[in-house]
Parts: sequence; C-alpha cells; structure tokens
Amino acid sequence: MDEINEIHRKKAAKSQPPGLGIIDSQSVKTVSYSDCRGFDGGRKIKGRKRHIVVDTPGHLIQVIVHAANTHDTKAAHFVLHAAVEKFPRISIFSGDAGYRGTAVDFVEQVPGLKMHISERIQDTFAVLPIRWIVERTFAWLGNFRRLSKDYEIRARSAENMVRIAMLRLTVAKCV
Repeated sequence: MDEINEIHRKKAAKSQPPGLGIIDSQSVKTVSYSDCRGFDGGRKIKGRKRHIVVDTPGHLIQVIVHAANTHDTKAAHFVLHAAVEKFPRISIFSGDAGYRGTAVDFVEQVPGLKMHISERIQDTFAVLPIRWIVERTFAWLGNFRRLSKDYEIRARSAENMVRIAMLRLTVAKCV
C-alpha cells in the first residue's frame, strides 16, 4: 500500500514522505461477537473504535482498531508510535481536543515531535483547518459497505479491511 501511496504522491507533485500526520477516531457498531468490544459513552455506541493517521492528501499512514470503551487519549499513543516507526520524517501531528492528555505527553517525550491541538472556532459547525482531511477520509471509508458497521470478529481483520478500502481508493486516484 505504501508503494501505491508513493506513486500517487509523485503524481500530485509531492515526492517527499509525509511530514505531518492528522489523527482522529471513529466509533462503529459491531454486528456480532468480536474479540474486543466496548461501549463508547460519549457517542453511545457499542462496538469498536478506529484510530487512523493520514497525511495531507488523505493517504492512510496507520490504522489501529480497539474496543470503543478505550478513550482517545489512552489509545492514541499506539497509533502515533506506529506512524512514527513507519515514517520517521513525521515531525508534527494534528488532532482535535479529544487528544489532550496522554497523547500530547507521548508526543512531547519523543524528541522532535510536536502535537497541534485544534480548537473550536465557534459554537456552531465550522471547518477546522487541516482537520477536515481526516474527516474526509472517514467519509470515503463510509462509502464501503464492509466498513459501514464492523462485521469482523478480529480487530486485525477490521484494520485490514480499512487498508483494503484505502488501497482501492488510492489505486482509483492513480489511474
């Protein structure tokens, strides 16, 4: 998948590996028994949570799936650590206010990394700079029937379904 992303980056005149990672999570319902399942009290969903990190064109850098009852601040360091291992050039992460706390602490412990927490501009709906990219990626993933709900038993299978969907999207952009 990284090779296809590289081809698309060159086509879009972005030859460098990503230097900015945008993180967000999405809670999805599970339809059957699964190995990790929980209740997300903030969103009132019983199921799993998908954490993704994308670069500025919206390419998937890393995905982690876990039980929905794990808060974003506690689970974010797993996906952030995996993203930095995969692409060491990443020096800045952008996240919403839900990533205050341990996610920011993790980024501050790693030399050369910074975390930008975007604040709400107004009390009403407003497009936050940079943050819309990861939301757009979730919208792209929502168009796939297998990702509308979590049908997988294993969390690794759910992660791979996200990767397959992103692979299909990236190949379509390259053609």
